[in-house]
Amino acid sequence: MTTFSQSYVTCFKTSSLTREGGDRWRRICGFKKINGASAAMMRSRTTMSAAPMVGVNGKVALERAIIPTKKQFVDPFRQGVIILDGVGYRQTVVVRSYEVGTDKTVTPQSILNLLQETALNHVWMSGLLGDGFGATHGMMKNNLIWVVSRMQVQLDQYPIWGEILEIDTWVGASGKNGMRRDWEIRSHTTGIVFARATSTWVMMNKKTRRLSKMPDEVRAEISPWFIKKEAIKEDSPEKIGKLDDNARYVNSGLQPKRSDLDMNCHVNNVKYVGWMLEVIPDECLENYQLSEIILEYRRECGSSDVVESLCEPEQVGIIKDGVQDDEQDLNLMHRCSIGAGFIQGAGLLNCLMNEGTIRYTHLLQVKEELKSQEIVRGKTTWRKRLNLHSFSG
Repeated sequence: MTTFSQSYVTCFKTSSLTREGGDRWRRICGFKKINGASAAMMRSRTTMSAAPMVGVNGKVALERAIIPTKKQFVDPFRQGVIILDGVGYRQTVVVRSYEVGTDKTVTPQSILNLLQETALNHVWMSGLLGDGFGATHGMMKNNLIWVVSRMQVQLDQYPIWGEILEIDTWVGASGKNGMRRDWEIRSHTTGIVFARATSTWVMMNKKTRRLSKMPDEVRAEISPWFIKKEAIKEDSPEKIGKLDDNARYVNSGLQPKRSDLDMNCHVNNVKYVGWMLEVIPDECLENYQLSEIILEYRRECGSSDVVESLCEPEQVGIIKDGVQDDEQDLNLMHRCSIGAGFIQGAGLLNCLMNEGTIRYTHLLQVKEELKSQEIVRGKTTWRKRLNLHSFSG
C-alpha cells in the first residue's frame, strides 16, 4: 500500500526509504507529494544530498550532510529563513527541557549555544560555508578559522521551557580585519524581546594559532553580507580590569574535558561562561538573575590547560529608568559599611543584594609557576529574580 506525505525543500535531491527498504531519489521544489513512505518515516529519513554513496554490503547509502554551495532562502529542517533584504537570518526554535535550569527558565549557557548555532546556520544558508566551523571557502584555502574577541549579551527576560522563540542574526564590519555579529531573541507569539547580543570576531591561522589579517579573497566573500545594524549600541565599549590573586572568590584546578572541545580543537567559549558562573556565591544565584555579561577573550584554552576562575564583587548600583543613580550608589556603599571598614564576607554580599543590582568582575587564567596567562576577562550584572513562570509568549 502506497502512502503519501508532504515536504518542503528548496530544490534539493532527497531520498526516502520505502517499506521494502529500497531507495527512491526525487528532486522536489516547494510542497510536493513524495510517495513510498509514511509521513513519520519521511520526516525522519529525508536528507539533503547531492548523490548516493556506496554503503554497507554494496547498498546505496545517503550522505549525511551536504553543505549548500549556493545561497538558500529557506531551510525547512532548521526552521530558518533569510531576512533583512537577503542578508540576515531568522530561526524559529522551541526551548527544550535540557536548555532550562531548576526554575524552568533558559540558562545563560543555553542562550549562548543558541547564538552560536544560529550564527553557523546563517553561514550554512549563505552558500559560503567551507568544511569548517563557520569558515568560508576562502578561509579554508588560507587555513584560517574564526575566533571571538569580544561578546556582550543583555538579558531583559528569560524564556521558559516550551516557549517558541525567533532568533535573528546578521553581520557587519568591525575595523579593517574583524567582523561584528549581532543577535536578537524574541517571543514568536508576542514579539517581546528577551535578549540582545553583539560580538566581534577575528581570524586565526589554524596551524600557527596566531591572529591573521583578513585576506582580500575572504573580504570579497563576506562583505556583501555586511549591514549597519546594531542590536546593542555602544559609543565606547566598557573595558574590564584585570583581577589578581587576591580576588574574593577563587575556583582552581579546572580541567577541560574532551566534550568541552569544539571543531577548532579548543575549549568552546560557552564553557568559559560555565566556569565563571560556578564561582558566583549561592546567595546571589538563588536570589538574582544574570542580566548582562561582557566577555573579552585573550587567548584560547587547550585540553591540557589547568584553569583558575577568579571573581570579585565590583559595583552595585540603583537603576532608575534605565540609568544608574550615582548619588544613591554612594549612599548604598555608605549603608553597607561599618565605621571605616566594609562588612566582610557574606555580610557584605547580603547587604548589597538587599539594596540594588550586583556586578562582578571575572578572570579565567591558566595558572603556571612563573606567570599566569589570561584566557578571558568578564563582567556580569545581576538583578533580582522575577517570578514570570506563568508567562506564555
